[in-house]
Amino acid sequence: AKQIVNGGTKQSLHPLVWILPQENPNFLTPLMWGGVVPSWKSGSEIEDFYKESIGYGSGLNATSEKMFTSKHFMESALHRRCVVPVTGFFEPYRVLDVTKPFSIPFHFERRDKRIINLAGIYNFTNDGHATFAILTKSATPLFEKIHHNKKRRPVILHDPQIENWLNGSAERKDLEHIMINDMSDELLLDQPISRDLYLNKVDSNRADITTPVHYPEIGIEYEGKPQRGLF
Repeated sequence: AKQIVNGGTKQSLHPLVWILPQENPNFLTPLMWGGVVPSWKSGSEIEDFYKESIGYGSGLNATSEKMFTSKHFMESALHRRCVVPVTGFFEPYRVLDVTKPFSIPFHFERRDKRIINLAGIYNFTNDGHATFAILTKSATPLFEKIHHNKKRRPVILHDPQIENWLNGSAERKDLEHIMINDMSDELLLDQPISRDLYLNKVDSNRADITTPVHYPEIGIEYEGKPQRGLF
């Protein structure tokens, strides 16, 4: 779903996503995935702020290591944390040793096929628009071999951690412990999928988009990779 900004005159480029907010954790609420927009900004400034925030490494995500030291994140870290439930997510593997470098999407899901719960923080603009960011941390080995440029990964909560993450009484040390001890690589399955995901002129919103597709250009090992010569 899309969100309308600028007093109803403009459709945002950022989607509305269902989240569980700390302030009302028993109900899924649609918020704009547009990063943590400061409370002194208005809804009409969301797009401009997003473009600006990309320049200092923020954008749609928030660096968990700065959550309690950045003035931009601190208020949300203390009072507006959220959980983003998804069936899976995508990370780009960059093929560089070719004339024209390109990206191959890898799909991540839980091995037990249950919902993945991503940790996030959110905020409100001065005219009531709510936006959120997904928290990231240094890449673990599984993510580092795929996300080999920025070397980051999302903070993925274990199911029992959700209640504590959304607990308004949780202290900084408790939240930092959760982020350090989030879901391990062994509980996740990663597979390359169709490059249609990155093509604007192709409808990738289809059931088979997460079907594994193998590419000879992928230079890393992953579960289910065909033996050399079988492509």
